[in-house]
Amino acid sequence: MSLVEPVTVATRPVEQLEPVIGRDRLAELVRAAGRFRRKLGDRTVWNISSTAVGGGVAEMLLVLLGYVRDLDIASRWLVISGDAEFFVITKRLHNQIHGQAAGGPLTAGEAGHYARVLAANAVELLGHIRPGDLVLLHDPQTAGLIEYLARAGAIVAWRSHIGLDWANEATEEAWGFLRPHLCSAHGFVFSRREYIPPWIARDKVAIIPPSIDPFSPKNQHLDDATVRGILTRIGLLDGAVPQGPTSFLRREGTTGQVSRPAEITAERLPNPDDPIVIQVSRWDRLKDMQAVMCGFADHVTPTGRGFLLLVGPAVAGVTDDPEGAAVFADCLQRWRELPAAVRARILLVTLPLDDADENAVMVNALQRHASVIVQKSLAEGFGLTVAEGMWKSRPVIGSAVGGIIDQIPPGAGILLSDPRDLNAFGAAVRSLLDDPAEADRMGRAAHAHISKHFVGDQHLMRYERLFDAMLQESQRG
Repeated sequence: MSLVEPVTVATRPVEQLEPVIGRDRLAELVRAAGRFRRKLGDRTVWNISSTAVGGGVAEMLLVLLGYVRDLDIASRWLVISGDAEFFVITKRLHNQIHGQAAGGPLTAGEAGHYARVLAANAVELLGHIRPGDLVLLHDPQTAGLIEYLARAGAIVAWRSHIGLDWANEATEEAWGFLRPHLCSAHGFVFSRREYIPPWIARDKVAIIPPSIDPFSPKNQHLDDATVRGILTRIGLLDGAVPQGPTSFLRREGTTGQVSRPAEITAERLPNPDDPIVIQVSRWDRLKDMQAVMCGFADHVTPTGRGFLLLVGPAVAGVTDDPEGAAVFADCLQRWRELPAAVRARILLVTLPLDDADENAVMVNALQRHASVIVQKSLAEGFGLTVAEGMWKSRPVIGSAVGGIIDQIPPGAGILLSDPRDLNAFGAAVRSLLDDPAEADRMGRAAHAHISKHFVGDQHLMRYERLFDAMLQESQRG
């Protein structure tokens, strides 16, 4: 059985971006792609990650690499594999980089297991990757591949999609674990400058925030009838028309239909016109889903309106996140402990991952139906669900941590200075539910901000500059 699996990416026409980014920005992207193709020659650009589904990194790669295919740049995506112990180790690294010390320092035995798993993956990768190829590795799961690929002549960059604005003992331990694996990299990518460890040379680093694709199933326009049709089909709305439209455009351009139900834990369902507050994220302790529930229960339900939906992926479907099932179980237990009247206004929703596009359009419909979108993370590498919610002209309440700070300017959302202050969180939710006109104004400002700063052309242009610099450096070496 192969350890390394290719991911098939459908072509996405870059011309469809013109109504969003304008003719000038589109023309500059096409010119930059032409320059890069000439410099790349017969090399290939490889992306390597640990999963093709169930997270923002995978979703973003499917979109960006679709545009790259249309720009005729030779690019491939491979997914490595590991056993349960490997992903427990990398999840602890993930948490430590976010400042969470749960589980304690990683042992020498665990370091050895991490290295052995990646050494086995490297053997297969070297059957694909040629000397001179450009390789972009994603997150701690792949750091141990750098030495093997660089030694074989590949030009390797490592991207961390996660980080913390300050250092503590947990972050120091994580970076100490990863540092020996990172020293052979030719370049690095971080989402924020504050995330760069002090021992990485700044001239090797590119700051590249993530982006959304306005036409992906996650973000494409859905009319009100389709939104309600999808939410009814997945089993979420009470009293809606049972056979409403559920069609959407898949990444490859064909028409899809939502047919799978969600798994919904609820005492009762909201009606189509009930206000909805929603947080969409992985079942991850750093997303603080249980505290969102408690904040809504204690500080919104007594005097405020609406329902809260906590939405995440099916817990069996995200292979690189062994913590998800435990976090969901904790949320379920806390939900059962709530008073009946409060419990009736809170729903736990898990969405199937069998079809990535169908999963994405379910999230799209949920966000478009929401009155308020929340991302009350304790730490966040970037938090692309914020940009996705803002793109849909919805007001977003987000923690003032990590990349969320970069996405929500004054007047286009609400930043929570202390994400653990549940009273302030509840007050922010109530203020938007009680003032729909202000929520609408804030949502329109949010959409304009995302259109200007967080669409895929900017993302690809930054990668072009990074890869160009790495090619030039390799030629000088």
